[in-house]
Amino acid sequence: MLSKDFKTKPSVVIVYTGEGKGKTTASLGLLTRALGNRSRVAFIQFIKYWGVSEHVFLRDIQPIYKDQLYFYRGGKGFYKAGELSEQHISDEQHKKAAGQTYDEALKAVTDGDYDLVICDEINNAVHDGLLSEAQLKKLIVSRAEKTSLCLTGRDFPKSLIKYADIATEMSKLKHHFDDKYLANKGIDF
Repeated sequence: MLSKDFKTKPSVVIVYTGEGKGKTTASLGLLTRALGNRSRVAFIQFIKYWGVSEHVFLRDIQPIYKDQLYFYRGGKGFYKAGELSEQHISDEQHKKAAGQTYDEALKAVTDGDYDLVICDEINNAVHDGLLSEAQLKKLIVSRAEKTSLCLTGRDFPKSLIKYADIATEMSKLKHHFDDKYLANKGIDF
């Protein structure tokens, strides 16, 4: 039994960051929990332009959850990541796509229509300079009172950690990519 001194917040800010695998996976677990609670969820994905398994999953469950689930796929792929980059996409196109995705996220958090808004890989967009820390802060502080916000991706700005209610840093102990193995579909993407 919890002490009577504990109270409930109307909403929280959750951060999944770090070099380890599992940030998007954790946010999808959060999405599952929220949908199971009959909450309204917006899943807004920055960066991941190519087909990844979560796109198939979200597309397939969309008819079941109808207006309870909104999915927006933004971004133009990895930004300046060597061979993984989309070589034919200019810096300006990356910034424009990040800006459009940010506008979707800002609308979702301020409207109050969603109980949970997940901004997958937004931290990467900020770290890469596609969005500013000021924009990320605005997203956090502008949200509707009862809208929880989940921010994923590497390199969450330390200056903004004070705005998080829950923050988890995924630490890599080992990953087969470091041994020159490609990512496995259904496991890594």
